[in-house]
Amino acid sequence: MKDKVCIVTGANAGIGKATALGLAQMGATVVMVCRDEGKGKVAQAEIKAQTGNDNVHLLLADLSSQTDVRKLADDFQAQFERLDVLINNAGIIPGARQVSVDGIEIQLAVNHLAPFLLANLLLDTLKASAPARVLTVSSQVHAWDAIDWEDLQSEKSYSPNTVYNRSKLMNVLFTYELARRLEGTGVTANCLHPGVVNTNMLADYMGSPREGFSSGVPVEEGARTSLYLATSSDVEGVSGKYFREEREADSSPDSHDEEQARRLWDLSVVLTGLEE
Repeated sequence: MKDKVCIVTGANAGIGKATALGLAQMGATVVMVCRDEGKGKVAQAEIKAQTGNDNVHLLLADLSSQTDVRKLADDFQAQFERLDVLINNAGIIPGARQVSVDGIEIQLAVNHLAPFLLANLLLDTLKASAPARVLTVSSQVHAWDAIDWEDLQSEKSYSPNTVYNRSKLMNVLFTYELARRLEGTGVTANCLHPGVVNTNMLADYMGSPREGFSSGVPVEEGARTSLYLATSSDVEGVSGKYFREEREADSSPDSHDEEQARRLWDLSVVLTGLEE
């Protein structure tokens, strides 16, 4: 991975940090995207110390803010000439409905619209760096709920887990539609289930206190499929697929609905003000 530039969102803890560490160990230039500067700097220093790789950089962004996402893309492109791997890893599960600074339900904003917007803003850089890869961390729970098109922002009803499940389905629909749109460009798009991993996210999903939480596999194991898709020659040119345990797997029937995928894409363009 020497001379490869990789972005990892949500990189100061959990699967994101383990992914950033793994990429740094392979010699990649790693750009960690974090919301909290203090936590980001601590994680950055730890990764540099553990790997001896000084090419570990930190960019700050609150991914619930579209202004921050746009600034993140601008800041990255001002500092780096290429992008080989974009890993959309960050996600949240708040217990009560929250609204972003842009007036959007916050799981929709962070879990789906941020990866959608960031990937689109960086597409020219990815294409110029081809072969390049876009990875989005979804979950097996994408199969557990359908998108409620009549209540996309959960204004009528908010259940943390249901909204999260739907956002993970959006990740798969987005990935498949992105892959179709990227055919012939040398940029691939894939998504993955990382496993049931011992993170704050899992504690939030299970409604458990974070202190002493011990369910799930270690984060290092949770990062394996992300690292595989980011680095392995086995998946060179493979696009529009869903993976688990470093293997291609079946995603839900809903995730293969191209009409839903196009509908979600068009709505996302509107919600982000993206000019295609």
